[in-house]
Order: sequence, then C-alpha cells, then structure tokens
Amino acid sequence: MLPPIIKLLRPAQWCKNAFVFLPLFFDKKFTDPRLLALTCLCFVIFSLAASAVYCLNDILDRKADAQHPVKCQRPIASGAVSVPAGWAAMVICAVLAIGLTLAFVPKLIWLLLGYMVLNVAYSLWLKHVDLVDMLIVASFYVMRVLAGAITCAIIPSQWIVVMTFLLALFLVLGKRRDDVMIQVESGTVVRRGAANYNLEFVNMALTLVATVTIVAYMMYTMSGEVTSRLGSKYVYCTAVFVLAGLLRYLQLTVVGNRTGSPTKVLFHDHFIQLCLLGWIISFILIIYC
Repeated sequence: MLPPIIKLLRPAQWCKNAFVFLPLFFDKKFTDPRLLALTCLCFVIFSLAASAVYCLNDILDRKADAQHPVKCQRPIASGAVSVPAGWAAMVICAVLAIGLTLAFVPKLIWLLLGYMVLNVAYSLWLKHVDLVDMLIVASFYVMRVLAGAITCAIIPSQWIVVMTFLLALFLVLGKRRDDVMIQVESGTVVRRGAANYNLEFVNMALTLVATVTIVAYMMYTMSGEVTSRLGSKYVYCTAVFVLAGLLRYLQLTVVGNRTGSPTKVLFHDHFIQLCLLGWIISFILIIYC
C-alpha cells in the first residue's frame, strides 16, 4: 500500500507518459543512448508535471470526489492528505518539472508550460464543457508525443499524431461511459459535463471512433510513405494486434463496464497486455531487425 502522499501523485498514471518514447522508437533511434537518456528525462518531467496537475485536480474536486463511489478513496477526498499538503506537493512537482526542463531540455519549456496551463484550464473549467472535455484530454496525449519529438529534434509524422489522438479519444470515451453508468445506476452526477451524455450517445461515439481508428491504422500500415520509411512491406501485419486490442477494450467497456480507469485495464487485463506486447515486438522486428 502506497503512502497517501505518494498515492496523491498517482504514479500508476505515469505510464501515459510512455507516449514520449514513440517518436524516438519509430524514427529508428531507440538504440541511441544519448537520445534515449533525454527521452527518459522527458518522461520524468511530464510525470512530475502530471502529478502537479493531479494534486490541483484533487484539491479542487475534493467535495465532488467524496460523493463518488471510487474517487472517494483519493487521499484528499478521504482526508488522508490535508489540503495544504496537497498544495505543497503540487508546487514541488511543478517547480521540479520546470527546473529540470530549463536545465537539461530548454527547447521543451514552451510545450511543457502549454501542457500545464491547459491542464489547469481543464481542471478549473474545460472538463465541465461536454465534448470539449474529451477533445482536450485526447490532446494531452498528442502533446506527450510532440514533447518526445522536440526533445530528440525529430519531426513527427502526421500518422503518429492522428493515431495518438484517435486512440486517446477512444480511451476517454470509455471513461465517460463509466461516468454515465454511475449516473444511471445511482442518480448521482459525477461530472457536470457528463450530464449531457447518455448511454446511447456514448456507445455510438465509441463505435464510431473505434471504426475510424482501425481504418486510419490500416491506411497507415499500407501507406507507401510508411513502408518506405520503415523499410518493410509487412507493417500491415501489426493491425491484428490493434484490432484485437480495440475489440477487447470495447468488450470490457460495453459488457463488463470496467473501463472507468484505462490504466487499471492496462495493468490487469492480460489479453490487452498480450496485444500490446505483440504490437511492440512486431514493430521491433520490422524496424530494428
């Protein structure tokens, strides 16, 4: 069991920052020790920035979280961590993130500040605006990819940006469906923006985004630009892992109602873990072997 102050930083959520490694991986430079070290530092910076935002979010939402069946266990909502301690943790994480960026990756500072400011705006207001809230969260994943690209002076392809945004939007819809289910079952509005969603809309949106995602991915794998850059005509073989992973996530969402936390799904569902592992191994074979 993690100490409450560490739990407040949500270290399990840091896995989302693995998106910073994508530009380095797909640019065939993952074996470059200098660039890999810089990207690891970028990962740490965005993890600290994300933790600062989580602290702020938990402080602002402590009353609403106390009414939520799951979020009531968060450190500040449950009273395990005081509000002043939460503010202190937020400031420390933010200062460390900015300090490390200025010291080692100064060219990243404007994107980092933009990421943090947008997160603050999201916590204060944008997360209560229906549809906009999901688009903003999906854009955070894209910003992580761009951060990795800037850190290593790599120009990201249009495909990696589009696919990241679509996948993130798909995951966010799964979370929103969980909010809608809680509203339906308990009559409690757990998120103001979600009050304008219903089960039919979220299910249709999930299906639409999943369809667009797999079609876009198939177009990516068969693009002449991609096969030429990666030096392989077998990129399309990786689509089986993407399709299987999307179908499994849809199954967990629609049948099991278990996607309130995509991170927990990643850590606990072996089928999705195997899909992700198969996807990574197949690209390692295509790109580096």
